[in-house]
Formats: sequence, C-alpha cells, structure tokens
Amino acid sequence: MIVCVCHRVSDKAIERHARMGADFDTIQFELGVATQCGKCEGCARDLWAECQKRHAVAHISSTEAQPQHTWANLACA
Repeated sequence: MIVCVCHRVSDKAIERHARMGADFDTIQFELGVATQCGKCEGCARDLWAECQKRHAVAHISSTEAQPQHTWANLACA
C-alpha cells in the first residue's frame, strides 16, 4: 500500500528500512516520506514503530554480527 502519495513510498519500503535498523529521520531522508505535505507522517511513524517492535530481536542480533566501521577505519581501507 502507498503510505506517502507525494513521494510514492510504500509500506514495504518503510518496513524494509526499519528492519535494517534505520531510524525515522533516516527513512525520511532516504525515502522522502513525510517531507512534503506531511499528511502521511502519523501512519509512517506508526508503521515504523510497529516494525521496530516486531523485529527488535532480529535487528540486535544482526548488528552484533556486523563489524563496526568508523571514519578512521574507512579512510585507511
């Protein structure tokens, strides 16, 4: 279903970003959701929050397995 008509952002796109651990500000920046007319913000935030609740354990375990990168590490690579 389309959540943000202005930027054609679907519920699946928001859920995908939320499962990857994106906070709502990042989702707004990357997808443009709730950045134009703002009418979708409540629905988008609710969807993001629900996805965070459902996938909290999976997200925690997946981030522990990934190496932590810092700007210093990336600059030396």
